Amino acid sequence: MERLNPNARRDAFGSKINRTHSTLLAYGLPWLTILAGSLTPFLPVLSPAPIIPPLGFIIMLAWRLLRPGLLPLWAGLPLGLFDDLFSGQPLGSGILLFSLALIAIDLVEIRFPWRSFWLDWLTASAAIVIYLAVSALLSGASLTFVQLTVILPQLLLSVVLFPIVARMVSLLDRVRLMRVRRLG
Repeated sequence: MERLNPNARRDAFGSKINRTHSTLLAYGLPWLTILAGSLTPFLPVLSPAPIIPPLGFIIMLAWRLLRPGLLPLWAGLPLGLFDDLFSGQPLGSGILLFSLALIAIDLVEIRFPWRSFWLDWLTASAAIVIYLAVSALLSGASLTFVQLTVILPQLLLSVVLFPIVARMVSLLDRVRLMRVRRLG
């Protein structure tokens, strides 16, 4: 029996077994997409009420629900801090809410180990509603019933946008796990 050379290529795409992945791409892409989502307050959108969803938080939820072991529990601290710096919220609110969301999702996954689209959407919707409500309370504004109803379009847009963001994250996850062609 002929011994196979482990460095020999079987096809134009490289070896199908023991393929190498880019470590920077595999671990850095989720963090970069969440940080890019936190920069959405810089979009040139003028409106009398908050309408842009908290994309950094929604992308973090999508990554955490898609790949449970990818983001550690302590990831809420740096991601929330970055979000606080660019969202205009008081410093510490994003840290608290991102961290509590990661812990809550971890507890939901322990309680319900099976996975489904509807459970993920329900979990993300609950987290988004709580996030926006607590963010409004922590903003320091005096909240009245009228001001709370102003948040409803942002809330509905965020909940409806989650499946689209989750689909985009799943496509980015495929890119993240693509093999890197070996040179030589």
